[in-house]
Amino acid sequence: MDINKLAERLMKDIKVELQDEFDKNFERKAFFEQTWTPRTAYTTRGSLLLVTGNLRRSISAKIDGHSIVFSSSVVYASVHNEGLKAGRGEGFTMPKRQFIGTAPAVKDAIKRVVDANAERIDKVVGDMLRKGAKKK
Repeated sequence: MDINKLAERLMKDIKVELQDEFDKNFERKAFFEQTWTPRTAYTTRGSLLLVTGNLRRSISAKIDGHSIVFSSSVVYASVHNEGLKAGRGEGFTMPKRQFIGTAPAVKDAIKRVVDANAERIDKVVGDMLRKGAKKK
């Protein structure tokens, strides 16, 4: 396995881990440890951000070079993730109920993946160094 394949595999592993963690935020009803603001209006349908499940199912991720880009096809995803405060006189606010983004828990998840792949990394680098030494 060369270094490019290793980096590709590492990015795929990180993507899967973060997809799982962001999905769990819907079960936690929180952005990791930061609990979402409860609804002000009572509704009998569904749970917070899980009335139909469309938002949760709409989350996708793709690897773009050395980045992982998360997106949603649901138009209201960013309103929930970032919150909304309407202009003067409109009186509408949507509390931020973040489910995707950066946080210490994201860094911890990435570290877990990197640590799990450390042995593979050591082997690939060692093999590269040995091959390089033999060429000289």
